[in-house]
Amino acid sequence: MIVFLKPHTSTSQIAELQMALKQMGFESHMVHQKEICLVPNLKDSSSLSRFSFIDSVKIIDTNFQLSSIEYKKETLFQVNGIQVGTHFSNIIAGPCSVESEEQIFQTAAFLAKNNIRFIRGGAYKPRTSPYSFRGLGKEGLKLLSEAAKQYNLSIVTELMDLSLLDEVQQYADIIQIGSRNMANFYMLGELGKINKPILLKRGMQAKVNEWLLAADYIMSGGNENLILCERGIRSFDPMSRNVMDVAVIPLIQSISHLPIIADPSHGTGDSSLVPVMAKASMVAGANGLMIEIHPNPSKALSDAKQALSFEAFESLLSDIESLKPAIQKPIDATYSVAI
Repeated sequence: MIVFLKPHTSTSQIAELQMALKQMGFESHMVHQKEICLVPNLKDSSSLSRFSFIDSVKIIDTNFQLSSIEYKKETLFQVNGIQVGTHFSNIIAGPCSVESEEQIFQTAAFLAKNNIRFIRGGAYKPRTSPYSFRGLGKEGLKLLSEAAKQYNLSIVTELMDLSLLDEVQQYADIIQIGSRNMANFYMLGELGKINKPILLKRGMQAKVNEWLLAADYIMSGGNENLILCERGIRSFDPMSRNVMDVAVIPLIQSISHLPIIADPSHGTGDSSLVPVMAKASMVAGANGLMIEIHPNPSKALSDAKQALSFEAFESLLSDIESLKPAIQKPIDATYSVAI
């Protein structure tokens, strides 16, 4: 249940409500900087009728509350003037890792030429092996920032650890939370308190319910500018890196108000499979795509096998244009491949 309080409800009134709920055996949680009280296990609002400062209640019959479509029908927000949500209009592209000044500036120029406004790139990389390339750190963020400014791009980059939040927040326009950190609940709660959009990737073995509860951790901190990203889940089959769960896109849209994009690069781990799964995700209703590209994929220092060449990416963009009539929601005249 979500309890909406009237404006200017006092702290003493909130304390009174929470004490009463505790006596009834229900835990409650106040949403940061919002007059909303979450009581997930309460299904009958009649016991709250005596509190005059309650404006309304909304009973939501799932354990995820704020990410539910019952909370609100649609989440829309802008990133540097470009709207996120509604329909397919968003493509984020760039290398897995920022490797050098030449690489990131070459990529930025290519994206700008193709009217893509968001560049992705990792400065701190979570690698299974400690001996693999793990990014350039702050120097990578600086290079990303310089390239983005020169070509009028905005930045998506991953936050690896809460100790790096101030540093990453200084450069990122959207902060990406990778699959390994989807269940880092303390980090998610802290991200809810900042005024920066969050891109939340699905954990590599996460159920949909767990993914949406992770989103609730962020939203319960007060930050509702959130994008979900399907990036594939692990399975028993070694023939593919991950299982690209395209069916989760319409499923999420039927139960959540949050925009969802797809990452077929991680979802397949194979550049030959990326275009077809990107198009499948688009037709399934994804609000956008995240694609790994590299000036010379065979020389990439991380995820070389899944990165598209510039030529392959331009071919995919051409296919996306031809698929516009097939998408679930209409495209308006201001469509551009940007986020």
